[in-house]
Amino acid sequence: MPLDALPPVEAAARKFWGIAGFRPLQAEAIAASLAGRDTLVVMPTGGGKSLCYQLPAVVTERGVTVVVSPLIALMTDQVRSLRERGISAACLHSGQHPRDQIAIEQELIHGTYSNNKLIYVSPERLLSPSFLAVLTRCRIASFVIDEAHCISQWGHDFRPAYAALGTLRKPFPAPIQHSAFSIQHSLPIHAYTASATPLVRDEIVKVLGLRDPVVLVGDFDRPNLHLSVDRIPHRDSQLIEFVAPRVQLGDHGIVYCITRAETERVADMLNGRCGLNADAYHAGMSDGDRASVQRDFMAGHWDIIVATIAFGMGIDKPDIRWIVHLGMPSSLEVYHQEIGRAGRDGNPAECVILYHPDDYDQWEQLLWSEEEAVAAGCGSDDPKLEKLNHMDLYCRTKTCCRHAFLMTYFGQDHAFDNCAACDVCAGKAEG
Repeated sequence: MPLDALPPVEAAARKFWGIAGFRPLQAEAIAASLAGRDTLVVMPTGGGKSLCYQLPAVVTERGVTVVVSPLIALMTDQVRSLRERGISAACLHSGQHPRDQIAIEQELIHGTYSNNKLIYVSPERLLSPSFLAVLTRCRIASFVIDEAHCISQWGHDFRPAYAALGTLRKPFPAPIQHSAFSIQHSLPIHAYTASATPLVRDEIVKVLGLRDPVVLVGDFDRPNLHLSVDRIPHRDSQLIEFVAPRVQLGDHGIVYCITRAETERVADMLNGRCGLNADAYHAGMSDGDRASVQRDFMAGHWDIIVATIAFGMGIDKPDIRWIVHLGMPSSLEVYHQEIGRAGRDGNPAECVILYHPDDYDQWEQLLWSEEEAVAAGCGSDDPKLEKLNHMDLYCRTKTCCRHAFLMTYFGQDHAFDNCAACDVCAGKAEG
């Protein structure tokens, strides 16, 4: 069927993304956005969240979609991808020359809306008086809050600027007339995240002041991922034993470490002792170096990335066949996002935690120094420690199916007694 014979949404999906159908919940999220409803969409990594707000931005004539994003690298990757598809988009961030920032702001104010369908900014910039002054002179279609779990103190990556986004509607109080609809309403807000428990979801709705939102929660189970935990004292040798034969078969993967220093040590070890092709990635590197490592990994130049939690947002490499955590992650939300980078093509992938009881103490020291804990009145009910306790319980369990454990944690039921895709159900959990 020719594009001009299709409904606008289907025509845009085919023209710009080359797709003829949608993944679970995408159609519902797109419809709610086009209807001007507030939304909260919790869609696990690999579920296609970005399409849910990018496609409505392309087909609507209501103005520019303002996307809040936490990382410069994530913004630039999204903008580059959109432009490669022929969609006009821009981002504003501190790494740009001031004259380039001014030019983008002037285009927002004076340009036609086909010039910029989406503009990506950090929460800090969005809430700055100077940028809010720019936006009040623009025609805005909606606000999109990406990585919305950062709003909640019970989320795994709380950022104070995200918590301040509840003030967004104050500079835009007046209802506006959208040309595509016959009703008047104030600007909708769409919140997206890959991992949020029911508690975090409730806090996102409350903080943002979402009004009668459409709440869509995807399936947190990834049955193609085989989950296991090995409790062993000598992790380096176990890592090499696991990684080397898989790389020889041509399978690419990620090794997650707790600290920056550990990523560099492990990458050097894999390159030196094993002759493997690995590189490190962490937040202590320059923006340019991180971008180069990520670009080379996506292009297949590196077999292994050894990284901290800093690596992952925006990674859409479908053929990652394994992920090893060299040490326990800090929370089940972090863990679920990180293993979500594996097996995105739907084929089987392996996810292994090489766990040591000392991991808990190491994370406790990293998350809260003694001085910070005293100053904050931190106790056993602190969100960070509560999440750490759940993660430690997951690593220690010998009886509960790991897939079921994750689904229960994220507030979902499961219909299986044996997932056939974890070490516990296979009867191989280490004692």
